[in-house]
Amino acid sequence: MDDLTTVLKNNSILIGGVDIVEQGLSKFASKDEPDISQNHDIIGTIADIKKEMRIRIGTMLKTDNVSFLLGAGASKNAGGILLGEIPEVIEKELLFRGYKSGRRLARWLKLFYEIVSRITSTTFNAKDRYSIHFDGQSAVDDRIRVNYEELLSHICMLSSAVNIYGNRLILKEDGQPDLVSEKKHLVQLKNELVSQLVSQCALPKSEISNGLETHIKFVKKILTRPLNLRRANIFTLNYDTLIEQASDASGVVLVDGFIGNVKRVFRPESYDLDFYFPAQTTEGRVHRFDRALHLYKLHGSINWYSDEQSWENPYGLTCNNSGKIETDRDVIIYPSPLKYGQTLGLPYSELFRRFCTSISQPQSVLFVIGYGFGDDHVNALIHQALAIPSFTLVIVDPSPGSSFVTKLVESKDERVIVIKGSEMGDFNKFTEDLLPDIEQEDVQIKVTKTYNALKKNNEASQME
Repeated sequence: MDDLTTVLKNNSILIGGVDIVEQGLSKFASKDEPDISQNHDIIGTIADIKKEMRIRIGTMLKTDNVSFLLGAGASKNAGGILLGEIPEVIEKELLFRGYKSGRRLARWLKLFYEIVSRITSTTFNAKDRYSIHFDGQSAVDDRIRVNYEELLSHICMLSSAVNIYGNRLILKEDGQPDLVSEKKHLVQLKNELVSQLVSQCALPKSEISNGLETHIKFVKKILTRPLNLRRANIFTLNYDTLIEQASDASGVVLVDGFIGNVKRVFRPESYDLDFYFPAQTTEGRVHRFDRALHLYKLHGSINWYSDEQSWENPYGLTCNNSGKIETDRDVIIYPSPLKYGQTLGLPYSELFRRFCTSISQPQSVLFVIGYGFGDDHVNALIHQALAIPSFTLVIVDPSPGSSFVTKLVESKDERVIVIKGSEMGDFNKFTEDLLPDIEQEDVQIKVTKTYNALKKNNEASQME
């Protein structure tokens, strides 16, 4: 941090629309540029504000219903990609696979650029994009501003239409050339997009050292909540398995909606289970197992696969926790449909029902971390929960740009806390500096109280 201006620009904690960081640093403000000698005092004040927030968040963690909603930003430190636009690393791989010098352009790749051109009303083609990415011919703005999941959803809908009406689909639109889509090319394109997304969600990336460190700390700190409270819920929109890997590293049992030993199948009733073990006495009492969490993957996962529906597997969904990605099977990620799910929306409908129920309970707290509020169906449920007077919403994002968040801040609702900036709103920084270890914090509070009491007694005895 170079000066007060940098601190105020990059970091803030808004409670009811009021920035407590700006308030705390107001004593350093002046018309002139802040004296660089003040930096030490500024950093100390920031540390005090963080301590105050740890206490506040620790109190929230002790409420009965605590949930976390993780978005793509929570996986970024482990090498995860953001899907608000076509990721460069994925587009380059698509070009490499579908357009090589001396070879004919793959029809599925041509179709890809035809579709994104229609969606964006901008002309894109494989030849120009290849030159930009591989020949160094950069453009003023060479990004394709199409949400990757929305694109995949669009292609799935086209694929479904082809399945209904035949092997070929022709889309006509005024002022646009006809878009001719053959079934085999749509299937190839969908498979390529899903395959590349799955590949990029195999986290943490090998080149990132300690890629699981933050997630392990995150899981361990959540588990310090008192055992007499309900289990904490982790809802995630991410496809990666970082939470699962961090839980394995910490000896944590995850209730993730799947049951089975040889073959794990989706049975949502398993979310109603809990874990206890007998005490070491003959009184018949039991103790609650202290290392368990509930995990809900709202958009599916790279280790979920479609399977044949049967009496034992009514939803036709299996989970492979071996850590090996099976590229020859249909991975279940949003918006990939299941045969059964085309009618009832399962498993997504059941998972979202549980999300809605969780945040609608009295005295509920929802921590939203690394989510850009780009999914209307998620935003609607959060907006609905805000109608409950005892609901508290904490948003953690380095640079929130959603109109949804802007409206929340403008409402000046005291139940809405927005933590942003590279020093506070980053998942790593939040977990390290603001998310408390409740057991450790309680010990520190007791030590401080004891120290203050002894100091007061000592001062009183000296005055006598």
